[in-house]
Amino acid sequence: MVDILVIGATGFTGQLIVKYFSQHPERSEFTLGVAARSKSKLGELKQKLGLPDSVQQFCVDVTKQHEVDEVVQIARVVINAVGPYWTCGTPVLKACAHFGRHYVDLSGEPHWIRDMVLEYDFVASKTHAMIIPACGFDSVPSELAVFLSNKTLKTLAGADTEIDTSITAFNVKGGLSGGSFNTFFTAVEQVPRYKMQIGHTDWALSTHVSGARKLPKRLVYTLPFSNPPIFGGTWFMAASNKAIVQRSWGLNERALWETQTKDAKLRSYGSKFKYDEFKVAGSKLSSALLSLGMLCGLVVIIIPPLRWLAKKLAPRAGDGPSEEQMKKGYMEITNVSSSVATASHPATHVRTVIKGHVDPGYLLASVMAAESALTLLLSQSELPEWARKGGVLTPGSALGDALVKRLEASGQISFESEVVLGRETETRKTK
Repeated sequence: MVDILVIGATGFTGQLIVKYFSQHPERSEFTLGVAARSKSKLGELKQKLGLPDSVQQFCVDVTKQHEVDEVVQIARVVINAVGPYWTCGTPVLKACAHFGRHYVDLSGEPHWIRDMVLEYDFVASKTHAMIIPACGFDSVPSELAVFLSNKTLKTLAGADTEIDTSITAFNVKGGLSGGSFNTFFTAVEQVPRYKMQIGHTDWALSTHVSGARKLPKRLVYTLPFSNPPIFGGTWFMAASNKAIVQRSWGLNERALWETQTKDAKLRSYGSKFKYDEFKVAGSKLSSALLSLGMLCGLVVIIIPPLRWLAKKLAPRAGDGPSEEQMKKGYMEITNVSSSVATASHPATHVRTVIKGHVDPGYLLASVMAAESALTLLLSQSELPEWARKGGVLTPGSALGDALVKRLEASGQISFESEVVLGRETETRKTK
């Protein structure tokens, strides 16, 4: 039995996760296993990272359910780093749900996650497996930004406070790997169109209840209460991140209805909650060009001859940005959430900022996934009681404060949340 098993350990992101674990200050507190399809590549990984013999190795083909079933049963927590998840993810998640093993991945495919919710949420709740997709750059920053803004709002204005709008601006620099491009192409070529449409519908992952009408799409976005103004355009990760945030909303609302506890009330975002996000650009003009560029990119992927050319130019599977390029990356993610105004209480506004100083899509994503797994293993007592019963959950709803603490302790990511008063900021902060 191993405490944490990394499946897909020889892939680009999988190697980063294993490297992070091998250097972790709590390394003596958990046992580690690595799994991949190729025995020779596992040997190369061991030599490259200097892994001790205590790190167990397992050969597994994730497309073969019987092999996955066998290897999953030897772990307490599984990290699935094999994508695209539409073609490779289901056997691992299914095995974890059936055998009661906790699970995290780095998926950003809402069409696939919706299928997993419908097929395995009930099973996981019966085996008490906490299944948590989207524990990488998709969608931990979005999740924790809203989670902390909600916490700050309720700290100041009271537990009955509800969020009206929540907007997140992504100022990021990072590269893309061959695996990321493969996921894009798979979504277009292999996922049925109706699945894509349903998966990208508002509240598609909140299968128990739907929320308020969505915010309108814009060519140019402006972050409220930003001085100087923060403008931006369409963000290619917005759809997947929004879907996960909306599932968190639904899970929190269900927990409130079922338990009526003070903790559940504090976690609830409220019935009027609406969320959106965008990528920061320098001006209104560059923001509009960014949005139009995203539209052109979508056209390129949809039209077969152009897609063929894009595939020729994209990095190969297993390739990604160099270590030097990743060290030059960064993220600064700013969320502004506003409460519902009432006759007796005007709207309260909160700003939450999350920062990291290396590539967010790979180096920071590996930290997020690893610390999510460690939260399930070592910090489980800090999680909400309803989440510990299992199901297909989300980083924000299930891991929340415990994950924030672990990410801050890593020294890789910082958090700050504060109340905004007009153009000034109140000094009272929750982080």
